[in-house]
Amino acid sequence: MFLLLCSGLRTMAADGFKAAVRQGNLAEAISEVREKMLESFNNHTLNIAVTGESGSGKSSLINAMLGLCAGDEGAAETGILDSNAEPMAYQDPVLLGVTLWDLPGVGASKFPPDTYCEQLRLSRFEFFIIVGSQRFRSAHASLVREIQRLGKRFYFVRSKADMDLDASRRQRASSYNEEKILQQIREDCKRGLEAEGVRQPQVFVVSSWEPNCYDFPLLRQTLQKELQSLKRHAFLLSLPGVSSPIISQKKAALKREIWKAALFSCLMAAIPVPGAAFLCTFFVFRKHLFRYYSSFGLDDGSLSALARQVGKPVVELTAEMKSWRTTPMTALKLLLDSVGVTVMITEYSWKRFPVFGAVISGGVAMVTTYCLLRKCLAAIADDTQRVLSKALEAEGKKTI
Repeated sequence: MFLLLCSGLRTMAADGFKAAVRQGNLAEAISEVREKMLESFNNHTLNIAVTGESGSGKSSLINAMLGLCAGDEGAAETGILDSNAEPMAYQDPVLLGVTLWDLPGVGASKFPPDTYCEQLRLSRFEFFIIVGSQRFRSAHASLVREIQRLGKRFYFVRSKADMDLDASRRQRASSYNEEKILQQIREDCKRGLEAEGVRQPQVFVVSSWEPNCYDFPLLRQTLQKELQSLKRHAFLLSLPGVSSPIISQKKAALKREIWKAALFSCLMAAIPVPGAAFLCTFFVFRKHLFRYYSSFGLDDGSLSALARQVGKPVVELTAEMKSWRTTPMTALKLLLDSVGVTVMITEYSWKRFPVFGAVISGGVAMVTTYCLLRKCLAAIADDTQRVLSKALEAEGKKTI
């Protein structure tokens, strides 16, 4: 019953989000999700990718988290060589709605470091555990950069702590201090992560053979404690995919009306008054451009409201926009470049060839209006997706 209630609440959040995007109210779309309780995201599946270099102990870590030993039924396959040819999924028996994915190792023969992220399509995973068994290395740094580029979170797990401690005990038996060594390992990992711009990195030093020792219990406790927030963050990251078809539908509906604007521009431009063709095309174009920005929620007022909602400066949102802004000067420049000279020439021909001049003037205005509006509409729709993704990313960072 509880899971059904959570699923219903999550569906309501998505429905409210969809309705707000459809209305062009992006600030309301963010608000719809923000107001839902964390518990409403319990039924969302969290896909956790366990990645790292080959031989770092990824599969052994998963088995320890599953409470299994190598060779047990349902356990991840372990060995000296990386046997994974593709990601393998394992359901966490304790944390409901958590799927652990055992990824092939970075640097394996089929997965060289320079193509690893692209080959495995890391963007499809919602959270990451990077496993390293030695010092923080360039392969770890590359993974960190890619995960941060995707706007996602991760834990860094330093495995094989038991082997490091045994080696240190043999080398410096008289000065051996277990906690000091573990802290040195943590600090090395944190320095590497901070060098990649990670603030307050979460590092766990573990031994998969001793799941009751070192930081392994803390790793499980932290994951359980943050699980609801991580699921909410994953849900937020999935929303651009939810909004994409809605934005496409709006673009298609507006595109079907462009011919009306183009025809009106054509008729007005055919009036044999010097400058009329250019002015009519300019005002028709500008009017519809304003309408598109307003319809998608990218006008100045809507962007300001969205920026306040997510706590970001407006400039950070507008930086995502690639289309032309709705200012008279930009619209004027576009039309001067595309229609101005042609229309001026045809208007001069009106005195000698009035019918020909009117036809040419109207045709140029119609084609120009139609093509520019289609191009601007497509660019504004793309901008909406980018701005919304940026706002959801900002909202997601508040979750944790």
